[in-house]
Amino acid sequence: MANFITRSPATDLDVIRNVSPGPKRSRRSQTVQRMTRVIAAAAVLVANSAAASFLSGEALDTAANIVAWVALLIVPIIAIVVFWIVHVMPEKIAHKRHHPQTQAIQTLCLLSLVFGGLLWPIAWLWAYTKPVAYKVAYGTDKHDDYFDDAAARARADGLAEEELAQLKHELDAMHARGPMPAKLVELRDYVTKLQAGPPPAGPPPSGAVPAGPAPAGPAPAKRQSA
Repeated sequence: MANFITRSPATDLDVIRNVSPGPKRSRRSQTVQRMTRVIAAAAVLVANSAAASFLSGEALDTAANIVAWVALLIVPIIAIVVFWIVHVMPEKIAHKRHHPQTQAIQTLCLLSLVFGGLLWPIAWLWAYTKPVAYKVAYGTDKHDDYFDDAAARARADGLAEEELAQLKHELDAMHARGPMPAKLVELRDYVTKLQAGPPPAGPPPSGAVPAGPAPAGPAPAKRQSA
């Protein structure tokens, strides 16, 4: 009698396991495996180089101490200096622009230090504004330092014609508003003389008698003795 081998029917799970993957799935799996190997090799190389570059032992302790001292001492000093330079910048701008209210802007910058920098934007905007009300009241929108600098340059012949005319206009506007300080009055007269120019040099007009010593008259007659 022939031996019959009974075989259980194949289940769906066995069918799925025996199905070979398609070509697309095999390519994707190969690509993923390659990228995984490359990333793992790169990670090993980076880890080795990092381990070789880091200090160890006493050298590591010394480097840590240096970094700590730098962070505790030098960085706060640099931060304070930068904060101070930025904080007094409105005062520098006002001084450069000859703002007539430079002292008030400087005071506002100092008060801003007390209030944690809250007043600093106001000082910055104030330094860049044109003091229209000040010019209406006093006839000029320049600080006194502007006229001192202009006077020194005018006496050194360092002012151009346009600058000289602008200075004369400022001084005339101030003179029209009311009495000026004595130094500004003197500067105004000096600028007026500069604009007038030196007297022309040339021959005297016709009919003019040249200046000179008076001609000597006749000698007095001598008295004869009897």
